[in-house]
Amino acid sequence: MKQKFPLLLIIAALSLNLSAFAQLKTNLVFFTEQGERFTLILNGIRQNPVPETNVKVTDLIAPTYKVKIIFDQQGIPDLDKTLTFNQGTETTFTIKRNNKNEYVMRWMNEVPIEQALPPATGQQVVVYTTQPPAPSTVTQTTTTYTETTGEPQGSVSMGISINDPELGVNMNINVGGAIPSGSQAVTTQTTTTTYSTTTNASGGYYQEPVPPQQQAYVMPGYNGPVGCPYPMHPSEFQEVKRSVESKSFDDTRLRIAKQVIASNCLLSAQVKEIMLLFTFEDTRLDLAKYAYGYTYDIGNYYKLNDAFTFESTIEELDEYINGFRR
Repeated sequence: MKQKFPLLLIIAALSLNLSAFAQLKTNLVFFTEQGERFTLILNGIRQNPVPETNVKVTDLIAPTYKVKIIFDQQGIPDLDKTLTFNQGTETTFTIKRNNKNEYVMRWMNEVPIEQALPPATGQQVVVYTTQPPAPSTVTQTTTTYTETTGEPQGSVSMGISINDPELGVNMNINVGGAIPSGSQAVTTQTTTTTYSTTTNASGGYYQEPVPPQQQAYVMPGYNGPVGCPYPMHPSEFQEVKRSVESKSFDDTRLRIAKQVIASNCLLSAQVKEIMLLFTFEDTRLDLAKYAYGYTYDIGNYYKLNDAFTFESTIEELDEYINGFRR
């Protein structure tokens, strides 16, 4: 029995050493050489609440982490890498362009954690977390009016409310102004949009729009079916119309018109105005079919018939509308 005590002591000592080794904490530092702002994701969890150029993460206890760098500037691809490093150290990685002008992550240096320097100026220091940050919301309320000339009368208002519990920011801004006399509120609307910052499964994060609560647009004198929620503002439509009209060929005009229509909502009268910019009947019919799914007052679509010369074209458009499925 006495011979077993040395063995037990050795096992106990090894256990204590392993336990102490397992509790060693590590710091990781990431910075961009050219000052590009980025968000750091470790094991799928966002660490810095806002994009920074230099981030230090403390109290890491594992020797390996999956790292994702998401650049604040659009067009720069994310960086994904699995990093393994010595525990009980502060390891620094630099983010830069290589000879192929591609962004890469490179090991720079490593020091024992007790020899680590104090945080550098402008360095964001965060304690490693396994919990995603609280969502931030941005709520914007806008009221618009038709633009016209005349003496100022009435008012136009815009309110922006920013609430980010993580950053402790709560700000409200209200701006007031005047609208011309004699104007008509053709597209008066109030829109409230909320965005929530969300971490996705791949470790990135994005702003996800919450379904807005909006006051429905009501077209004066119209009680028919509605095909889309809010028609394009008259001043914006006139800019689009001038852009389409400036092109020399119908093919180019049609392509631009469809691009605009696909991301907007038009009145049937606006669709007709664009149709009349085209010379050929077939092109006008093509546009009328395409725009039907993006028109507010579809009950007035029969008024487009005046833009056609042949009865057969009108019949073809009617057949298309009758077979259209939203």
